[in-house]
Amino acid sequence: MSGLNSLKLVSASQKNMAGPMELKRKKLSAKLQEQIQLAKAQQSGASYAPAVVRTVKDPVTGESKRVERPKKIKPWWWQNENGKTCITVRYGAKPLELAKGQNAVETSGIAEVITTLQIIKTAVEAGDLDAQIQALASKTPLITDEPPPVKRPILGLRK
Repeated sequence: MSGLNSLKLVSASQKNMAGPMELKRKKLSAKLQEQIQLAKAQQSGASYAPAVVRTVKDPVTGESKRVERPKKIKPWWWQNENGKTCITVRYGAKPLELAKGQNAVETSGIAEVITTLQIIKTAVEAGDLDAQIQALASKTPLITDEPPPVKRPILGLRK
């Protein structure tokens, strides 16, 4: 017990300081950082595929083991018909509306894509796009464990 006497003991509990909106911001910010890294790799002519760890079951032995695989990341930018590069910010599978009726940013090339993504990332972290994130997140249906109720046909019984 002499070792514990040298420590400063307190009564404390860990609290989750991040609210739901903060978690959504962090999620989108992490995805934007991936897109920035992908754009930088494309600009330098390299490839970018971060490794993710997956658990795979061996079909022969039935043993589960952890393996690293490259994560597939699709770029959020493309060339439009005018030769300009357009960027959409995606929250989940849907594009985020950056302004009323506008969901893309037009840039001149890959260097400007990187700058634009960094500006958007800063805006997300500052909370400037919270209303748009919340609007898109509220449209997503909630996943429940219960299956939807099944309507059974009413049978007419004869007396």
